[in-house]
Amino acid sequence: MDIRKLLNKHALRHTESRVEILQLLAEQGSALSQPEIEKAVNTCDRVTIYRTLSTCLEKGIIHKVLDDSGLMKYAICKEEVCDEKHYHSHDHVHFKCNTCGDTTCIEEVHVAPFVLPRGFIVKEVNVLIQGICMKCNP
Repeated sequence: MDIRKLLNKHALRHTESRVEILQLLAEQGSALSQPEIEKAVNTCDRVTIYRTLSTCLEKGIIHKVLDDSGLMKYAICKEEVCDEKHYHSHDHVHFKCNTCGDTTCIEEVHVAPFVLPRGFIVKEVNVLIQGICMKCNP
């Protein structure tokens, strides 16, 4: 994934922190919490990491992943998450491994759209499946 092209696409400057954090998320393969990102990134402080994550969330470059750890985790978005109207959606499930603790996006498994009663508006859906991942499966 070309992080600089990704930042250009979203009209964001190429700061060292943005490039490093997005590269980390792209290479990791699993969602990371802010404390995990802080440990892995040496070039910026906690506030810069928070601001970078907030900006990237707002622009649709990354998305939030909820799991049972109580910490918000972040994963980089795939290009195809925006439809023709540029509506940003994450209709896939997340998988948390009970052995290694990694939480990953499973893009191949989609969540069916929810039809809520009149007056309710869906803004976000989170589906977490727990089990044993491919690398921990004996």
